Amino acid sequence: MEQRLGRVRVVLVGTTHPGNIGSAARAMKAMGITDLVLVAPERFPHADATALASGADDLLARARVVDDLAAAVSDCVWVIGTSARLRTHSVPVLGPDVAAGQVLTHASEGTVALVFGREHSGLTNPELDHCNAFVQIPTVPDFSSLNLAGSVQVMTYALRMAALAGESVAESVEPEDARDPRATQAEMEGLFSHFERALTTIEVLDPENPRHLMRRLRHLYMRAGLSASEVRMLRGILTHTERGR
Repeated sequence: MEQRLGRVRVVLVGTTHPGNIGSAARAMKAMGITDLVLVAPERFPHADATALASGADDLLARARVVDDLAAAVSDCVWVIGTSARLRTHSVPVLGPDVAAGQVLTHASEGTVALVFGREHSGLTNPELDHCNAFVQIPTVPDFSSLNLAGSVQVMTYALRMAALAGESVAESVEPEDARDPRATQAEMEGLFSHFERALTTIEVLDPENPRHLMRRLRHLYMRAGLSASEVRMLRGILTHTERGR
């Protein structure tokens, strides 16, 4: 149990109030999750973060600060983003319990990221593009606003309960063969960049008017859960496509 929880990373994007970082660290530590990454926080380190961590100062001391979400999840094999609003994305939207089961399943393959957005505006569409799935906490319809640390507490509690119950197998998700590991987010981003270049070369994609082609391709392959060898295979096909052109 602890090994899988140890592979869960909490990513806080663009946090405005440093106290929320401390409160989130406290919520994480109570549930046995200790990997914290901060994407462009407005103020950190800060005394308010330390004060509200209430004993989780060690998480703050180890927390990594990066410039963007791509850097925060580059080594992850699966990324789930939290969102209070349904968007025009075609990746699965899960409840906390189902999401927790999938997180633990994918944690057997490598690092998994649970991403939380800004207090007032959440995650942007380009940031959500990095996610394999979304999770929504079932609040009442007319008031879906949750404090950031409260959201972290709900999700980390769901993870710990799933781990304690042994609910590490989610629907339609099977463990990957250890000899063919799941592709990391960095490898997936390399594939998407290659797709964009190849499709531009063969004039399928107009870079001046791309519409939604790349986003739809991204969602298609993010849902598929490609292995590292499958990414290499697709990139080989793209390379030959470029040469043929």
